[in-house]
Amino acid sequence: MKGAAGRGSGGGGKDGKNKNPVDPATEAFAAGLALVKRNPAFAAVEASVCRQEKCVLTPAGGLAAVTSNGTIHVHPTRRADPAEWAWALAHCLLHLGFGHVPASADEPREQPDRFDLAARCAVVNRFLVSHPMGRAPFALPESFPGGDEELLAARWRRDGIPEVHEHCGTAGEHPDQVLTTWKTWNNSAVPDWETAFAHALTRSVSAAMDVAGGRRDRVTGTLAPQRPWDRALNWFVSSYPLLGGLAAGLKIVADAELARTQDISIAAVSPVAGEIYINPLRAFTDEEWRFVLAHEMLHAALRHGERRGGRDPFLFNVAADYVVNDWLVQMRVGDMPEGLLYDPELRGLSAEEVYDRIAHDLRRRRRLATLRGKGAGDILGEPLPHAGAGPYTDLDEFYRRGLVQGFDLHQYGERGLLPAGLIQEIRALAHPPVPWDARLARWFDEYVPRPEPVRSYARPGRRQASTPDIPRAGRYFPPEETARCTFGVVLDTSGSMNSTLLGKALGAIASYAEARDVPAARVVFCDAAPYDAGYLPPTEIAGRVRVRGRGGTELQPGVDLLQRADDFPPGAPVLVITDGWCDVLRIRREHAYLIPQGASLPFTPRGPVFRLAQVY
Repeated sequence: MKGAAGRGSGGGGKDGKNKNPVDPATEAFAAGLALVKRNPAFAAVEASVCRQEKCVLTPAGGLAAVTSNGTIHVHPTRRADPAEWAWALAHCLLHLGFGHVPASADEPREQPDRFDLAARCAVVNRFLVSHPMGRAPFALPESFPGGDEELLAARWRRDGIPEVHEHCGTAGEHPDQVLTTWKTWNNSAVPDWETAFAHALTRSVSAAMDVAGGRRDRVTGTLAPQRPWDRALNWFVSSYPLLGGLAAGLKIVADAELARTQDISIAAVSPVAGEIYINPLRAFTDEEWRFVLAHEMLHAALRHGERRGGRDPFLFNVAADYVVNDWLVQMRVGDMPEGLLYDPELRGLSAEEVYDRIAHDLRRRRRLATLRGKGAGDILGEPLPHAGAGPYTDLDEFYRRGLVQGFDLHQYGERGLLPAGLIQEIRALAHPPVPWDARLARWFDEYVPRPEPVRSYARPGRRQASTPDIPRAGRYFPPEETARCTFGVVLDTSGSMNSTLLGKALGAIASYAEARDVPAARVVFCDAAPYDAGYLPPTEIAGRVRVRGRGGTELQPGVDLLQRADDFPPGAPVLVITDGWCDVLRIRREHAYLIPQGASLPFTPRGPVFRLAQVY
């Protein structure tokens, strides 16, 4: 960005006094201009500044206006803070960088109308809020509308411009974007402000990511030598949009001692922590590291660890490896290292279908190995302890958003064909599954009948006292309806149960039962022995629970107690709440299970299984 033209500043005389003191407005403007020049992205836009007093393009009621010949015309006497000047100059430079005032040799040029002007200023202001430069000279709205300039302009032509966006530029009530004809100003080639700014912004973001990731020294700015897995990860961020968002958010832990103690031959991933653990002693090319990292990213993003259900964890990990490796081979993402699981005959099958094929081949099972090693899965349920590990949160939304947005960018940029199975799974991620509590509510709706109230004049209504001369029938539930509309709860109260999850489950049960007017539920507590609590109002179930610290849980006696009870209706369903550390259950009536996320039952359940979301 070139310096200002216009009013200068005087020097000092022999007596030490300034004969031409610096104008405060000029001094503040110079300080604001210096702030903008410190930003590499803004400084890369070759714009000039005009500060002439008699310039016809100087905005009368504002700070600055920009023309398509790359000149920012600023008010020569307007007082503003340096931060406000920096914001106004950045606003004008963004109009150039966003292509709002493209240079052209055509004449005459049609000026943008008030709707285009307002929409473009709103988009620029939205960018400056997320990438701050200085301070706006007026109050900005708390939120900005979504969409690009054309969409906003079309919407505001139809509905009118909101008052907060009517004059949100840098020239007051005058246009801050003026289209001129290039050849009247300069005979050189017509510049492309938009491309120049895009390249500068890309360089700035890359440099910032290098500093944040430790690849560039924060003080000297020099690049540190990159390790091959770092180069592979950076390739996804810069060149492969499908997985670029995931790569930017995942952390690589390259620790030889951790790999040795955890028996990690090549790599493993913890979706919970958002970390990929690699063995830095393995020598692979950059292309092979790309394959390895993409393999682990897809495991995490497609939630293979949570999808296994009651299946064998290692065998389901192997089945997912066959599917993921085949996808990566088809997509030509890197080079597959030797020895990984790959079988073209399994192409087109889902991980669940591959699992069904390999589950009964015990001889083949002994020869199987994942990236972690033989007999061990590379999808870890919990993060590994290491230096620099921090608190972890649920990353479901990050994986879903990263992969879905990467898929959209991949298709928009026509970056290559993707396997049909991968497309199907990504689209499934765009529509997340129904939460466990909503599915449990549907189960209640289907199997727990709602009691039908009866009205009778033998029982006066609640409003009878307000109208003593008008008889009103009362509403009540007869005993036969109360006995018919109930359900049973077999509750695991052993010491292994998580009290937080237990509270969530019981709270959901109580709210659904109350919503359906269920007067009471038959509750049996089980740890080492069953305890029949009888019929309890739903709101009292949680208050009666006492988690005991005794050994293994025997739930079958509690189930048998309900099934043999004369006062428990034969058609009433049973809900079993357990952490999965229990015996094999046989239930001869409609039933369902409520277990923590990630847990599994030691048998194949016949009823639906609802998984409570974990709390970390």
